[in-house]
Amino acid sequence: MTPQSTDVQTPRLAAAQIGRDVGLLLAKLHAAGSVLNNRALGDFGLRERSFSVLTLACSGLEPTQRELADFLSLDPSQVVSLVDDLERRGLVERAQGKQDRRAKIIVSTAEGRRIHTKARAALAVCEQEQLASLSQDENAQLRALLSKALWG
Repeated sequence: MTPQSTDVQTPRLAAAQIGRDVGLLLAKLHAAGSVLNNRALGDFGLRERSFSVLTLACSGLEPTQRELADFLSLDPSQVVSLVDDLERRGLVERAQGKQDRRAKIIVSTAEGRRIHTKARAALAVCEQEQLASLSQDENAQLRALLSKALWG
């Protein structure tokens, strides 16, 4: 499969050394993706952070709020606020942990799973749009390399 052409042109300043800096490239890719994602998620009353919490609540892994904060690199108070909002909307519930009964796990409701399925489909379209210039093999390689860089 050959890469699809896009109308995006390389900015003139990308020729500077910083244009090859991994941190800048990742930040710019994330920023551009966030715009697309948040626009699509708005149809479901979600944003990237709340969608991330909902996704993990739907995962069956029964994360605690502390695990959510650590994994998503958020302050615990931010996670509390996100979970509170999702809980008010009936998308997630706090339940007693099975491993540690003092810890609260975050689980999705049936409505949360329904919304998540629809929102996930909308984000898949955004991701295809954002990575349209990559072939399927390049897309898979990008995912593999990012995962390896993060988790070894």
